[in-house]
Amino acid sequence: QVQLTESGGGLVQAGGSLRLSCAASGRSFSAYVMGWFRQAPGKAREFVADIGWSVGNTLYANSAKGRFTISRDNAKNTVYLQMNSLKPEDTAVYYCVVGLVRAGTRKYDYWGQGTQVTVSS
Repeated sequence: QVQLTESGGGLVQAGGSLRLSCAASGRSFSAYVMGWFRQAPGKAREFVADIGWSVGNTLYANSAKGRFTISRDNAKNTVYLQMNSLKPEDTAVYYCVVGLVRAGTRKYDYWGQGTQVTVSS
């Protein structure tokens, strides 16, 4: 059974930084992409970033480019999201995801419980 355990959320002032972590267990993730979505109050869930097994194989939402960095430790089955220059609009519940890319389309099969990130102005 796949489990995703997120950590690192919290309260931070605008301009500050947070690092989210997500440890995955329950199977081999070598063929999987790992990443993050977020959902702000009253808004739809949105993609933030993901990363493949290979170094450099990353994808970012426009809102994350230049401020967030996703990385992955394959030996630990852990994905990280370093978030810098945080803005109040980054306030959301952040969800760790694991999935596959099939015919160029990403499908996220596994979701974490979410970790709250709150950015105060």
